[in-house]
Amino acid sequence: MKGIRARWSARLAARRARRKPVISTDDPALRVVVTAYDETEAASAALARADEWQSGLPAVLRHHLALPERSIESARDLLSADGWDLRPGGRGAERGGAGLTAMIALRVQQLDALHCSQESSRMAGLAQRHGGQVYGWDALQPGPDAPS
Repeated sequence: MKGIRARWSARLAARRARRKPVISTDDPALRVVVTAYDETEAASAALARADEWQSGLPAVLRHHLALPERSIESARDLLSADGWDLRPGGRGAERGGAGLTAMIALRVQQLDALHCSQESSRMAGLAQRHGGQVYGWDALQPGPDAPS
């Protein structure tokens, strides 16, 4: 009886997993649906004003920062342990100070105010420890006409 129940549970889990849309950080259908570039604005306020954000679907959360070249690999190692990808680019390119390289830390996750706030604090701490700066975050989701 236990074997039947276990197989049934596994089939249900597999069926649910197939229904959930999976996105990639490199999905060409992604578009920015939430921006939070003002450090004084709460994540809950940023999400509340985001008309295109679909709260039930995964998103690519991107944190924009600038780091000294010498600390990029160290930051990458720290972030990759929690599923973050650290890449060149982002808002830091427009605002970066002397000796800093613009970077974005990104990963796929469900968005909510608590986790966005926690990750913002984490990125601020990482940037501070490595002599860098943060420039806020944004989130991307596929457009309504994207294939699912």
